[in-house]
Amino acid sequence: MKVRILGAASRDLIDGYRFYERQAAGVGNYFLDSLAADIDSLVISAGIHALHFGRYRRLLAKRFPFAIY
Repeated sequence: MKVRILGAASRDLIDGYRFYERQAAGVGNYFLDSLAADIDSLVISAGIHALHFGRYRRLLAKRFPFAIY
């Protein structure tokens, strides 16, 4: 399976990193590592997630309030 991270999603990840890094040093890196692990899990679980907006499958991030489409 090929995963594409769109420009808007990249900006969301950067914004999330900055937000969590302001909360406490190192949390921004933990955020990025956690989301990367969730994205990597799509190799195993791709296609099993519920459809949203009529055509996109959604995975909710395990540790942070983010969704991956």
